[in-house]
Amino acid sequence: MGDLNIAVIGVPLDFGQSRRGVDMGPSAIRYAGAIGRIEAIGHQVTDEGNIHVSAVEHKNHKDAKLKNLEEVVQATEMLARKVSEVVKAGRFPLVFGGDHSISIGTLAGLSDGYRNLGVIWYDAHADLNTADTSPSGNIHGMPLAASLGFGHERLVNVHRVGRKVKPENVVIIGARSVDAGERELIKQQGIKVYTMHEIDRDGMTAVMESAIAYLQAREVDGVHLSVDLDGLDPLYTPGVGTPVPGGISYRESHLAMEMLEDAGLITSAEFVEVNPILDEKNKTADVAVGLMGSLFGEKLL
Repeated sequence: MGDLNIAVIGVPLDFGQSRRGVDMGPSAIRYAGAIGRIEAIGHQVTDEGNIHVSAVEHKNHKDAKLKNLEEVVQATEMLARKVSEVVKAGRFPLVFGGDHSISIGTLAGLSDGYRNLGVIWYDAHADLNTADTSPSGNIHGMPLAASLGFGHERLVNVHRVGRKVKPENVVIIGARSVDAGERELIKQQGIKVYTMHEIDRDGMTAVMESAIAYLQAREVDGVHLSVDLDGLDPLYTPGVGTPVPGGISYRESHLAMEMLEDAGLITSAEFVEVNPILDEKNKTADVAVGLMGSLFGEKLL
């Protein structure tokens, strides 16, 4: 990637899901030494602080299929403006979550600076639900759908009207918990998905080579990496709200980050769903920081 000017943005939002506590994720990641780790590689890092998120839940769920809609929209609008500002200044946005609903804001802000943005969604879940298909009504299961232009207009139109990413520019890696409505949308839109089946069968090296080549063939002008820590097996990341057994290993994840760094594709990143309340001695945040090290060029020799 070369030496980067990185802007760290924390988003202490936990209204996108039902298990509270992920609002402390940005603090946990900072406490695990993220900024010092990245600076030691040679990058310039500025901590921009946190997006303001009210601690007060309105609890006026007029629509149980879209829980805490107002809180999520407010936070993602603020995040989108901040990310847009960072990109326009020629800096690399690095976002610490918070639950995965924050990606609605990240991708909205990025869409100001990129005309053909690619997205790598490193996650156990596809996050392609809408209010009509979601079993829970939790918006952290909807951010990719909203960014593709599907779902409630308040979510789809955060920051500016319409979709922020083309479906053919999205690659999902590590999926192993996909709802029926999400499967249908994946098929309809032709979204590229590498499930745990492909990772187990072909190995992470082949999967990442394929994913990188896929995005390069689409001549993307930037690639956003969205890492949900539940993409890894809960053995390595116990502090997540929706753990799914049988996930990507610690070493496979480092390899994936190293290959992305070697390819020089990534122009923005976010690490989400670190929940210290559910964690073991900040283990999940430590893993997140380790993965950042590999992504930003940390070498053993």
